[in-house]
Amino acid sequence: MEQAAVYRKLSEEEFGDISSRILFEDNHFLIFNKRSGEIVQGDKTGDEPLSETLKAFIAQRDGKAGQVFMGVAHRLDRPVSGAVLFAKTGKGLERINEMLREGDVHKTYWALVQTPLDGVPDGVAIEDGWVELRDYLYRDEKNNKSYPFKGKGTPPAGYKEARLLYRIIKELDHYTLLEVMLLTGRHHQIRCQLSSIGCPIKGDVKYGSRRSNRDGSICLHARRIEFIHPVGRKDAKGEATGNDRYICIDAPLSGEMARIIGE
Repeated sequence: MEQAAVYRKLSEEEFGDISSRILFEDNHFLIFNKRSGEIVQGDKTGDEPLSETLKAFIAQRDGKAGQVFMGVAHRLDRPVSGAVLFAKTGKGLERINEMLREGDVHKTYWALVQTPLDGVPDGVAIEDGWVELRDYLYRDEKNNKSYPFKGKGTPPAGYKEARLLYRIIKELDHYTLLEVMLLTGRHHQIRCQLSSIGCPIKGDVKYGSRRSNRDGSICLHARRIEFIHPVGRKDAKGEATGNDRYICIDAPLSGEMARIIGE
């Protein structure tokens, strides 16, 4: 008896689209260029997440009849675009999760923000144009929104420290393109912290943008992901040679950001 397919069959067009957006792949990891509107992992909407689409893609591409492993290492909000890291093996997922906890996976974002009348705040200057923002954020799970602590002294229970760096890349007529490096990983951190200094992300109505984008996106893009590969190479004799592969992947812009910035 012929075995039933585990995953759905992708159309030729969808197969080609998914293939074109794989930015990096080896035996352990896959980095994918997510578009706004796609979800990384299943949610209450019931829409197919990228984790399942990529399983179907690999099963079809590689002719796999059984289960495909596709672990979600980190997530991007639905309206956000850019580089998402998946693990193709349990070993890869375990090790990259540990690196994420220790801050050894570096993620850089581009954010197109509304420019205040008096310009983007200077904040606490570090070096090379970088400015540090430090807040305490509270996550309101019922409303799926985070709020910064505005008082003085020690924040109440439930607030968590949030730190990021940003610098100006390009100034447009009404918007400013910022490069952002996360130092902590809080819920809606970039969206909330930039809004708190008067620089809401274009299209992000939830955090103060004047209007939504036509495509439903917000102009926040996971531009780059960097890490030292946690699964060591092996030489011809099968001996480990050390974890020396430095992975640095840039994700091209898409949608509204690509239209405005012109990449």
